[in-house]
Amino acid sequence: MKRYFVLAAAAFVMLQFQSAKAQSVNKEINSQNVQQTAQQINSTDGVNTGDTTWMLVSTALVMLMTPGLALFYGGMVRRKNVLGTIMQSFIAIGVITVQWVLFGYSLAFGPDVLHLIGSLKWIGLSGVGLAPNPSYAPTIPHESFMLFQMMFAVITPALITGAIAERFKFKTYLIFLVLWATLVYDPLAHWVWGTGGWLRGLGALDFAGGLVVHVSSGVSALAAAILIGRRRGYGQEPMPPHNLTMTLIGATLLWFGWFGFNAGSALASGALAVSAFVATQVSASAAALSWMFAEWYTRGKPTVLGAASGAVAGLVAITPASGFVGPMAALLIGLVGGIVCFVAIRLKERFGYDDSLDTVGVHGAGGAWGAIATGLFATKLINASGGNGLFYGNIGLLGAQLLALAVAMAYSFGVTWLILKLLDKTVGLRVSEEDEFDGLDLAQHGESGYVFEEL
Repeated sequence: MKRYFVLAAAAFVMLQFQSAKAQSVNKEINSQNVQQTAQQINSTDGVNTGDTTWMLVSTALVMLMTPGLALFYGGMVRRKNVLGTIMQSFIAIGVITVQWVLFGYSLAFGPDVLHLIGSLKWIGLSGVGLAPNPSYAPTIPHESFMLFQMMFAVITPALITGAIAERFKFKTYLIFLVLWATLVYDPLAHWVWGTGGWLRGLGALDFAGGLVVHVSSGVSALAAAILIGRRRGYGQEPMPPHNLTMTLIGATLLWFGWFGFNAGSALASGALAVSAFVATQVSASAAALSWMFAEWYTRGKPTVLGAASGAVAGLVAITPASGFVGPMAALLIGLVGGIVCFVAIRLKERFGYDDSLDTVGVHGAGGAWGAIATGLFATKLINASGGNGLFYGNIGLLGAQLLALAVAMAYSFGVTWLILKLLDKTVGLRVSEEDEFDGLDLAQHGESGYVFEEL
């Protein structure tokens, strides 16, 4: 009996030893798998330091555009609303950054689902590491590409605030930011830029955001302006810009940052970035002049606000075409863009909607013209991975641009309308009449942009 007990004990010890050994092997295998996965995510193989440097600089330039927009818009409103207007742009940086990291980037650029949206595989930036993603940018870390695209996602909904200035609830605006980015921006970005996106598959071109950024925000701004209604006193009392110096500084910062916006969209430091940089400068300059002379002719005097608005219009117009056209085409795009946007802002007077800071006229009309112009002037001589437009013998590209433009306009307007209707029924869109009279600075934030000494 004792002998059997010893044998059983020996067998038990042997089994425990084998089990421990198996567990050790399994742990080692699992550890190796984790290390291999981490190496795949964080490997720097293929990363070009020059390209990465340029993309980090471009990302910083695009980030600066949102504070630039805050100043551009802030100078155009009345004094009592300057902080409220600036805050709407500034807070978008924080809100959209968090949304982008949690799930926005995955929806916009993640693995394709039915050519309509990205999956949630990259939720929380899972799998988005330091190794390049060859589908988007093969010479820079994936995180660098994600960060660059984040800045586009940040500024786009902030542009909409130009149409709802001086009357929108801040609490409602925060909710609107998340809903609009998730339901409008992210799907549209996937359609146009994402691997597998259906508009990209049809051959539509948008180098730096004419459709995804400017058309979407401009058309959404129109829906918002119509639904929220005019400012109280609009058309009966003067509402001039309170600080055009601030507006001009903001326009200059926008122009400066736009070089990262457009030239950075080459996703590498090379000839294409240089070409986009040149096109950006030429178009903005041409549009500033065409707007100024149009205003001079029709209104008798050239204004600082007109020149600044013209420059922004030229920047908007060249954005979708900047990586596909040469300098002379950029010149024509800018000249026409300045006139198109100048005429477009006068439509609000005819139709009666209150596009307070001309988001619809500049970004909506300018982005639409830029998308069409891409179908006219694009050439593979500038960008072999792009396409030839109508003036280079290919009417198909113009057709693809028109289709993409129609889709972007209809989708952005429709979904924005539904979002705002929902918010109106739940938390409300407008501040009270008393708060609007007092101004958003005091009513929404308990602060004043200016301190006046008592006499």
